[in-house]
Amino acid sequence: MENPHSPSRREILRLAAGATAAALMPSALAAAPAQLMRKIPKSGEALPAVGLGSSRTFDVGTAAVERSALREVLKLFVEQGGRVVDSSPMYGEAESVIGDLAAELGIAGQVFLATKVWTSGRDAGIRQMEESFKLLRTKRIDLMQVHNLSDWKTQLKTLREWKDQGRLRYIGITHYTESAYDDLAKVMQSEDIDFVQFNYSIAERAAEDRLLPLAHERRIAVLVNRPFARSGLFEKVRGKTLPPWADEIDCTSWAQFFLKFILGHPAVTCAIPATSKPKHLLDNMQAGLGRQPDAATRERMARLVAEL
Repeated sequence: MENPHSPSRREILRLAAGATAAALMPSALAAAPAQLMRKIPKSGEALPAVGLGSSRTFDVGTAAVERSALREVLKLFVEQGGRVVDSSPMYGEAESVIGDLAAELGIAGQVFLATKVWTSGRDAGIRQMEESFKLLRTKRIDLMQVHNLSDWKTQLKTLREWKDQGRLRYIGITHYTESAYDDLAKVMQSEDIDFVQFNYSIAERAAEDRLLPLAHERRIAVLVNRPFARSGLFEKVRGKTLPPWADEIDCTSWAQFFLKFILGHPAVTCAIPATSKPKHLLDNMQAGLGRQPDAATRERMARLVAEL
C-alpha cells in the first residue's frame, strides 16, 4: 500500500537528482543501483528483492494526471533497478495501465510481469488470462498466479499447460489473509508450483510459523503483499523518529525499516509495496540497498514496533 511517510527532503532531492542524471545518460552508461537480489529456487533466476504492486494504485483508467504520476513511478522503478510488477484483473484497470505505460516507456522487456487469474471454470479462466495478455501487451507472462486460490485446481491445470507451451514462465498461488494460510499450505505441499504470494509484515508475522519455512523446504519463491499492513504501520509510527541504530542497516525512513525487516528473512524472494507517488517509490527502493538486518536485528526491530 502507499506509505504516507516520506524520506527527508534532502534524501528525496538526492535520489531524484540521481534518477534524473541516470535518465539523461546514454542507456549503455546508465547503471541501475545494486539492488539486493534473490533467486527463484526452481530456476536460479535472480530477481531484485523490492518489486512494485498495483492494487488500488494503478486503477486510474485514462485519467491523464494520474497516469502521468504512474508513468514516473514505473520509470523510476526500472531506473532504480526494479523488475517485478504485480497486478491482477481484480485491480480494475491496473493491467491496461501497466501495459500502456510500459509500452510508452519502452521498458516492456525489462520488467518481470506477474498477474493473476481470478475466476471459476476453465473457459472463464482462459478468457480472463487471454485478456490479461492483451492488456499487458505481451505474448508471454512471467508469472501467472491463482488469485486468492479461486478454483485453484481447475486454474492450475491450465497454468501448467500454458507453461509447457511457453506462454507462462512461472506459475503460483496467492492470498492476503492469515485465515487462508492452512489452505495455502495444503496447496504448497501437494502441488508443483514456482511461487506463492501472501501477506507478511513486521506487524503480521504469522507466516513465519509455517508458510515461510514450508516455502524454503519446497523450494517455492515468495512474493510478499501488504508489507505495510495496509498502511497501518505508518499510523503506529506517526510522529516518531527512527532509532539511532537504524543506521546499522543503512535505513533512513520507516518505509525502509518495515521493508528491510521483510527482506531480512531468507525465504522472502520479493516484497511488492504499491504506490502511486514517485517520492514513495524512491523511498521504497532504498530498502533493497545497503546492509540488511540479520535475525537478531530483525527481532530487535519487531520489539521496537510492538512496544510503540
